[in-house]
Amino acid sequence: MAANNKHQLLKNFVAGVLGGLLVLIAGIAIMFQTGYLGPSSNGARDSDTVAPAENTPTTEDNTVVTSENKGSSNSNIATVFNNSKDAVVSVINLQKSHNDNPFFNNTDDNDNSESGETGDLQTSSEGSGVIYKKDDDKAYIVTNNHVISGSDAVKVLLSDGTNIDAKVVGSDEWTDLAVLEIPSDNITTVAEFADSDEVKVGQVAIAIGSPLGLDYATSVTSGIISGVDRPVDVDIDGDGTVDWTSTVIQTDAAINPGNSGGALLNDAGQVVGINSMKISSDTVEGMGFAIPSNEVVKIAAELEKDGEVKRPVLGVSMVNVNELSQSNLSQLNIPSDVKSGVIIGQVVSGSNAEKAGLKEYDIITKYNDTEVTDTVSLRKALYSSPIGDKVTLTIIRDAKEQTVDVTMDEAMS
Repeated sequence: MAANNKHQLLKNFVAGVLGGLLVLIAGIAIMFQTGYLGPSSNGARDSDTVAPAENTPTTEDNTVVTSENKGSSNSNIATVFNNSKDAVVSVINLQKSHNDNPFFNNTDDNDNSESGETGDLQTSSEGSGVIYKKDDDKAYIVTNNHVISGSDAVKVLLSDGTNIDAKVVGSDEWTDLAVLEIPSDNITTVAEFADSDEVKVGQVAIAIGSPLGLDYATSVTSGIISGVDRPVDVDIDGDGTVDWTSTVIQTDAAINPGNSGGALLNDAGQVVGINSMKISSDTVEGMGFAIPSNEVVKIAAELEKDGEVKRPVLGVSMVNVNELSQSNLSQLNIPSDVKSGVIIGQVVSGSNAEKAGLKEYDIITKYNDTEVTDTVSLRKALYSSPIGDKVTLTIIRDAKEQTVDVTMDEAMS
């Protein structure tokens, strides 16, 4: 019986040793396979080093050479770019350069005189645009208002290098959109717009345009949609005060100066927005914004038809309640519980406001049922009203609340 026990123990010991050896061999094999052990002399993983020398093409004298590019040229982004690039153009803003020195006045056939001064047209700025419509002998381009603002002439550079004179059909500073017209002779591709209300965060975003101008025309960058319905404050007149809040699409696709007016596309090649601005700061990376395609289509149609976007006007100058000092509030007899709203500074003679009986120092607190907190919120509510609509303003006059009905006619000429 004891001999049998010794024999069984010996068998168990041998089996244990063999099992351990098998586990050790399997572990070493796995480490080689995953790259934790390998031919690297410094013990680094293969994934941290260059490919083994036998996989690097060399000549007879062991000089490294390049091999066939095995990267796919049929990627989705490449396909979108190739199908869409001809619908994206460079837009050149030309302005007169005046020379006050009489010894260097320009008197040749290129003289572009204005108010007795002479000057040549020179490039003031460059941006991008999107061809969205071809109608018989004309083609239409949408771009940003700030791309063509102040121009004496506008030229368009097609993706094939063709340079064309463009006509400004209309522009709108509030939405930062403009429409150009060019001959359709060389136009082969027009953009398709997607419903921007259906854009989702995380979807692919592809930007095509001319970053930094013509030297980098027809460049493409890509990323994702980082946000939708983003409110971004805008200073229209450059006085340091917010005049408007744009609702835009946010993307991390690289948007640089010159991309303005270019296309932001989805991975099906449809335009979801017109690139308009970015946050430029040493501490900010990848925050660009595009005007949603639904707004682009609406405004472009109005600009084509009328050359402008017709909006109702109230006919008053305005100051925000929250910008006044406490002494100002007391002098104007503004109740202490009124913390926001818009104070009427002046009523324009013959305006809608005067016709409705609005007066200087009235405080507007509501536009129909919309709370008016400042001039931006009042302007947004005002511009969303169709011309001819009758609206109810809630005001505070002489410390008492009352309502006034105003008919929203357009601006007087």
